Amino acid sequence: MLDPVNILLVTVLSSIMSLAILGSLRPAGIPGVGRWIGAYVMASVALLLAGLQRLGVPVLTVLVSNVLLALAVVRVLEGCRQFFGLKPRVPLAYAGVAALAAGIVWWYWAEPSLGARVAVVSAFHAAIYTSIGWLALRCRPPARPVYSYRFVTLSAWLGAFAHALRGVMYGSGFVMQHGLLDFTPLNVAWLALGILVLPSLSIGMVLLAHDRMAERLERLANQDELTGALTRRAFLAQANAMLDTARGTGERVTLAIVDIDHFKSINDHYGHAAGDRVLAQFGRIVKGGVRASDAFGRLGGEEFALFFTGMTREEAVRRLDELRVLTLAVRRSADTHAREPEHGGHEGLTFSAGVDELQAQDSLAALMARADAALYVAKTRGRDCVVAA
Repeated sequence: MLDPVNILLVTVLSSIMSLAILGSLRPAGIPGVGRWIGAYVMASVALLLAGLQRLGVPVLTVLVSNVLLALAVVRVLEGCRQFFGLKPRVPLAYAGVAALAAGIVWWYWAEPSLGARVAVVSAFHAAIYTSIGWLALRCRPPARPVYSYRFVTLSAWLGAFAHALRGVMYGSGFVMQHGLLDFTPLNVAWLALGILVLPSLSIGMVLLAHDRMAERLERLANQDELTGALTRRAFLAQANAMLDTARGTGERVTLAIVDIDHFKSINDHYGHAAGDRVLAQFGRIVKGGVRASDAFGRLGGEEFALFFTGMTREEAVRRLDELRVLTLAVRRSADTHAREPEHGGHEGLTFSAGVDELQAQDSLAALMARADAALYVAKTRGRDCVVAA
């Protein structure tokens, strides 16, 4: 069972299983999965060829197998870069593959040396695995759980360490060996540690893909797709957390309830598609006009809420007035209907808002109720204004 050929065959089978799992994730459209699938196809072929070395044909079993395996780990690296939103292509890695191929040709046919060949191949793999581990460590989204990313980092760096140590020991002549598939305890250990890192990395790739799908589901649950604002449930949860923090630190916080003026007439005159465009643009303007420390949520329909931290009621009123001026540039959409005289009239979009500041012993519900009452006053004053409770 510990024969090097058997280890290679087990690795091939695990790579095929990885292909099946990664293939099931491809319809999700996760960046990088296509490259990972290609990588494990090449790795499976490369390992099969490497297992046939005892049959001869070194061009296939030595040169082609090593080049294919090198290209496979490069594709894994490219897939990781694509997954993290970076430019996939790494020209330096392909230059390394060319250098690896030249080294194999030279030290197999010109000046035969197994130690030198192993050193070149191991140095290449160690460099690529180090890069993969560093990517997973450095590019993890800050809000995501660390487990998947640390698993990839540890798997890649374990492979890098194994290849680096193997390359040093073979290249320095400390290990003397006639063939790559010789049945020696040390050779079995190197193959088991160095080659089996590919199945470990495939598990890591699957974990990354599942984390990305979980992130998408969380975003759908917490973020209103049309406006980019938090959903009502997510906003209330975040506002309650911010309110508790403010009580502990003594920071001043202010809440505003915002309502788009005459939104029903937009839907009635221009259609719901036009109303959706207005909501989307309103969401973009407000999100661009608040700080990252503030919370912006859609309570329902055309009603929104803003939770300002470190801001007094008067400062919040001024901020909302600035946003109100910005929204005047928002067109009522429905270009196809704008030519009809009965649909004409308004060139801009306005909103009304009610604002109040957190008082001692306030609950979020009480604060929202006072801001909502101020919003009602704003509407009775003719709309298009901000009223402090």
